[in-house]
Amino acid sequence: MTRVVVTGGSGKLGRAVVADLVEHGYDVHNLDTVPSPQPRSPFTRIDLTDFGQTVEALTAIDDRYRGVDAVVHLAAIPAPGLTANSATFANNATATYNVFSAARVAGITNVVWASSETLLGLPFTVTPPPYLPVDEEYPARPESTYALVKHLEEQMAAQFCRWEPGLKMIGLRFSNVMEPADYERFGSFDADPMLRAWNAWGYIDARDGAQAVRLALEYDATGVDVFVIANADTVMTKPSAELVAEVFPKVPLTRPVTGNETLLSIDKARRVLGYEPRHSWRG
Repeated sequence: MTRVVVTGGSGKLGRAVVADLVEHGYDVHNLDTVPSPQPRSPFTRIDLTDFGQTVEALTAIDDRYRGVDAVVHLAAIPAPGLTANSATFANNATATYNVFSAARVAGITNVVWASSETLLGLPFTVTPPPYLPVDEEYPARPESTYALVKHLEEQMAAQFCRWEPGLKMIGLRFSNVMEPADYERFGSFDADPMLRAWNAWGYIDARDGAQAVRLALEYDATGVDVFVIANADTVMTKPSAELVAEVFPKVPLTRPVTGNETLLSIDKARRVLGYEPRHSWRG
């Protein structure tokens, strides 16, 4: 049985990741500052901004476990604007460095972490994307301190993998995470396409986000790689091509889009990881 520690396992995405890994036979341990309201795995309170605690959490916790096979790093202040920019930077950059470095100390060579769709240049309502569907091919365009840290995390991961050639680090650029309870408000988005144009009307069902994490853990590779992770559709009922024509008339489509197809390209995740969303707000 593979032992995986999930940082931030009490959060919206974290709860889904823990549940999915447990259901697929993994030995999962949740590292967070608060316990999960829906516990599916043992919980240990860890302050990831403390390097000593982080090293201990990735090596051994008394009688809980000794030795860790893989790390899923989700813990963070989860969005821009929730606290001061300097506090966001200090918490998120330090925690991620500590997790990456502690994994190296512990000899862990399988690391998956939450990057972000914000690196694609969000909000697109301020600076439109270079093309649609957006993908991983153009340089990151962080427009907030939160996104800046995510960009630095990807750069850090590349250097950790340079230092350790046997290391695999996968950054998942998650779209806006949703649970089934969130879908009740989706109908209101149709009244004004601008309400969700900031991320090209994208979202990710937490359960499909969890699928992407598991597939990334199981992906046989070395080095760093990043993937956009979104659902296969948008949050809108209006066809995607019509939304682009209305809101982003000067942004080129690199290929035809049909129906409500996502404008956050998941082509690479499908091709490389075998990712295929199974859930939708449409039922």
